[in-house]
Amino acid sequence: MRYGDVLDVLAGGGVREWALGVLGEIAEGGSRGSRVRGVRHPLGFLCLPLVREGDLGVCVHVWTAAARRARSTTSQVHCHSWDLVSHVLYGQVRNVHAVVTDTTRSPTHRVFEVVSTPSGDVVHPTPRTVAYAPGRAELFGAGDTYTLVAGAFHSSDIPEDGEAATVALGRGRPGLGDLSLGPLATPLHHVRRERLDDAETARAAELARRNLWTSNTPGG
Repeated sequence: MRYGDVLDVLAGGGVREWALGVLGEIAEGGSRGSRVRGVRHPLGFLCLPLVREGDLGVCVHVWTAAARRARSTTSQVHCHSWDLVSHVLYGQVRNVHAVVTDTTRSPTHRVFEVVSTPSGDVVHPTPRTVAYAPGRAELFGAGDTYTLVAGAFHSSDIPEDGEAATVALGRGRPGLGDLSLGPLATPLHHVRRERLDDAETARAAELARRNLWTSNTPGG
C-alpha cells in the first residue's frame, strides 16, 4: 500500500470497502496487521499507522470511549507541518479553526514545537506568545472529505464524546514544524507515545471495522 494508492481510493469513491478490508486484516493479525501497531495519541484518538513514505503518511484515527485516552500536556489546539486530507469513515468530527494573534502584552498561550523522536515527543517552549480564541467551526459527517493546510491552528473533537473514525493523509511541507498552544509557564518536557500491543491494536481495528460495517456511510 502506498500514499498514492489511498489517494486514488478516495478519488474513486471506494473508501468504505477499502477501509473494511484494511481494518479486517489488522484485526485478524494478517500480513498487513502484523506490521501495524496502534498508538495512543495525545490528541485523544487511537492512531493506526498504515503508510510512511518519507514526508507522506496515511493513518486511521479512531475516537472511542471504549479505550483509555492519552493526556495532552499542552492543549488540543495545534497545527501540522503537513497538509491534511481527512475522510470521515463514520461518526462526526468537529474542526474548530483557531484565531491566534501574536502578542507579548496580554498572551493567553505559549507556542510549543513538538519534535517526534523514536522514544516519544520532545515539547519545546518557544519565545512566541499569542492570544487565542476559537474561530469558525465545521462539522463533518460520515462520507465527508475535508482538507487543512499545514500551519493552520485548529482543534478537532467528537461531538457528545461519540464514536468516530477517519482516514488521515499527510503530505509534509519542508521548513514547517508541528506546533501546539499551551500554558505560558510550561517548561520543556518529554512525552512518551504509548504504543498499543498486538491485542489492543487488533481490538481497536475490530471496533472500527464493526462500527463502519453497521453505519450508513453515504458517498464513501
